[in-house]
Amino acid sequence: MHAQSSPLSTLSLLGLLLSSLLIAGSAHSANLAVQETALQHIPKTVAISLEKNQIPQEAISISVVEIEPGRPGKIITKTELDWRSQQAMNPASTMKLITTLGGLDILGSQYRWRTNIYTDGFIRKGTLKGNIYLQGTGDPKLIPEELAKMMKALQNLGIQKIDGNLFFDRSAYAPNVMEHNTIDGESLRAYNVPPDPLLYAFRTLSFQLGKSHTADFIDISFTPPLSQLKVVNQMQLLDQSCDSWKNNIRFNLYPEGDGAATNRLLTAQFSGSFPNACKGVNYNVVALDANTFLTQGFTAAWELAGGSWMKPPTGKSGTVPLAARLLLQFEGIPLADDVQDINKYSNNVMARQLMLTLALEKMGKPATTENGELVIQSWLKSLGLQFPELVIENGSGLSRSEAISAGHLNQVLVAARSLSVAETFYNSLPIAGTDGTMRNRLMAHLRKFLHLKKKPEARIKTGSLVDVRAISGYVISKSGKMYAVTSFINHPNAWKGLEAHDQLLAWLLDDGPEPKLAR
Repeated sequence: MHAQSSPLSTLSLLGLLLSSLLIAGSAHSANLAVQETALQHIPKTVAISLEKNQIPQEAISISVVEIEPGRPGKIITKTELDWRSQQAMNPASTMKLITTLGGLDILGSQYRWRTNIYTDGFIRKGTLKGNIYLQGTGDPKLIPEELAKMMKALQNLGIQKIDGNLFFDRSAYAPNVMEHNTIDGESLRAYNVPPDPLLYAFRTLSFQLGKSHTADFIDISFTPPLSQLKVVNQMQLLDQSCDSWKNNIRFNLYPEGDGAATNRLLTAQFSGSFPNACKGVNYNVVALDANTFLTQGFTAAWELAGGSWMKPPTGKSGTVPLAARLLLQFEGIPLADDVQDINKYSNNVMARQLMLTLALEKMGKPATTENGELVIQSWLKSLGLQFPELVIENGSGLSRSEAISAGHLNQVLVAARSLSVAETFYNSLPIAGTDGTMRNRLMAHLRKFLHLKKKPEARIKTGSLVDVRAISGYVISKSGKMYAVTSFINHPNAWKGLEAHDQLLAWLLDDGPEPKLAR
């Protein structure tokens, strides 16, 4: 299940991968019976919304396919709506659908990442005398709760005190994939965190701010716990609404004193003003380098578990020595749970780590995005899907170069219905009016169906970049029909396109009224 070293060359591995996936695909593609009756039109309500928001019809692509179960193992499809569906466009975060479905189908929904802990020392009378080496494989959800389990597992080995330092082995990834490059220059934003085989808590400090329940001042707490972080609160409460609470906050994070950079005292200073109407908000920032963040996070987690240190440890990068012995192999949460987070909340770094994991597992280390793309392209071919316009840069959609057509992404949704992971994938998508990035969408329209015993639903992955809005997923209509729907808007006014996409989804929830040609 996990990547192992092999004497085979990368080329040989790729050849084996391609041949095995293509053999599997010849059988799978035979399970799709396609019935094409393409209609070239845009529903009237969608066309009106586009015109109102000054989005030309040439800036949108739409593909709608009805999916029906056929004979056992067969799927019957009927194209209901096709508008520029073969045009290559930027799909934004809907690209995550290919990454997550590929991950589930190739690795299995119960796949778990492993974080290995080695030592070059020994345990004597409850003290580990030696250094600790953490070797990561890219667990995208190594969060405080998981790290607490890891600390408990270490203590179960008979360790109460550690006399040594921390070393971090990130050899699972090629160095260039860990570089901090952004498409918008916002390097301190959580969505821009780069991949890391030892990613801890998304490398994001999350401060919780809110008015105290007992006095007229602001409470500030933070997660994850860090061993050397203190908060200086110089903010003032203002009598105003919570709408623009970030505007008047000034934040600064700086080290104090001497010593190793990874275990120096850190001060997080908040100044400015904060609205008293805010009940509780999160201020997230990526302000520490990976080694400092992990060193102080690991140190704090060990202390919270009741462990102690001979002296505060330093942390630095380094590979596991050949003579080191394995102390612990810690397994993270199942991939199915990770995919829920990726799709419902559009987590970019988790999607990127999943794509790199495909490269790591199928082609060995160091994992590269290029190898991840090869694995995904080979998997698509195994399903009988060949998309010449497809461009995958990092698998998350946080890219200006990623591209696919709406029709082809819809084909992926159709193919998903015949896979063993179909329901796991379906359940990972945001539900309109309920959760994830669709939580506040279509709420008024869905109220129309409250009287129905079996209510319609829209399970839709969303995507947004500057100049891009996208939706892709499934709609169960009021009569019980299932539709796969994908639509992209690429235009400077795309940010106004949410209404048009909601009109499209509403049209499908209502069973797609008799189509009228857009005028």
